[in-house]
Amino acid sequence: METVLVLMHVEADGSLAKSALEALGAAKSLGGTLVVGLIGANVQAAASAIAGCGAAKFLGVSGTVFSQARYGTDAAAAEALCRAAKATLVIAPATSRWNRVLSGVAHRLGGRSDTHVTGISAATTQGVGVTRWYYRQRMEAVLQRTQRPWFIALESGCGEAWKGSAGTAKIEAVVVTLSETATRTSVSGVKAPASDQQTIRPDAKILFVAGAGWTKKQSDGQTHTDEAGEIILKFLGLTKASLGSSKSLVDLSGEGQSVLPFMSHLNQVGQTGATPRHPKGLSTCCHGEEPHAVGWRFISERRAVNLDPNCGWARGKADVLYVADAFEVMRKVNALLGTTKT
Repeated sequence: METVLVLMHVEADGSLAKSALEALGAAKSLGGTLVVGLIGANVQAAASAIAGCGAAKFLGVSGTVFSQARYGTDAAAAEALCRAAKATLVIAPATSRWNRVLSGVAHRLGGRSDTHVTGISAATTQGVGVTRWYYRQRMEAVLQRTQRPWFIALESGCGEAWKGSAGTAKIEAVVVTLSETATRTSVSGVKAPASDQQTIRPDAKILFVAGAGWTKKQSDGQTHTDEAGEIILKFLGLTKASLGSSKSLVDLSGEGQSVLPFMSHLNQVGQTGATPRHPKGLSTCCHGEEPHAVGWRFISERRAVNLDPNCGWARGKADVLYVADAFEVMRKVNALLGTTKT
């Protein structure tokens, strides 16, 4: 029987992120002995929030030194938790903090590590299996390992977040011995755009993707890039949607053409970009060819706006295709949203 350890780091406000609860839900589906391991400045509130998860025990590494993301302290804390739990399977949310340290911890314990996992199957006679995508999200593979401990980083949005009752959890404190160099790196501050200027929102309910058509000549023979930017930003502000882009649009800056100033390669969705996971997606002025549609395979409901009725979205890649001018459609949508908001 597997001993499954769920590694979670506590957020600044003492809570657990949705991705952590998704990892907990995946761990519970495997059966075996469930152990929860928490890292943070103070882990009691987070443990009590998930007291009803059925864990055999709660392990905690707490203290100010563990409040910030840092390889030296996070790796030492994770190693100590794994040894205390005697874990054979270690599941963690694929956050930047855990992705940075899991491979190193696996090496210290003589185990193996897999990242970018999109699904975990329950234990069978053949053992636990995980799914991953390869070749730029075109091929799905099921992996199994006999090596233990096995560290698994689960991508966000790939499973149901655990929901249950809170209570009072009894935490077993795990003592971590830090080396002299473990704390030599510190976080001096965080620089981030204001929330209303942020265009990439992983937890948004809607993904809005803009294609190169927004910067091309319109029916009057002129480009309207400034207006396009205003329409898109207004829609993002009204809906709090996440912004995606086709590769052709973000590449325009290198071709000397007019571009949307708030768009970068970080927004790119598709074969050479991100594969986001949102309940709904709306593509505008994008042809929906295979390289672009690859990034949409995890979007539950897909709609597109394009003047070309024969574009790639029309060939089975979109649930609904609106053959219309995106400028006109989005102006009307913004007007209706503005009326609803007021």
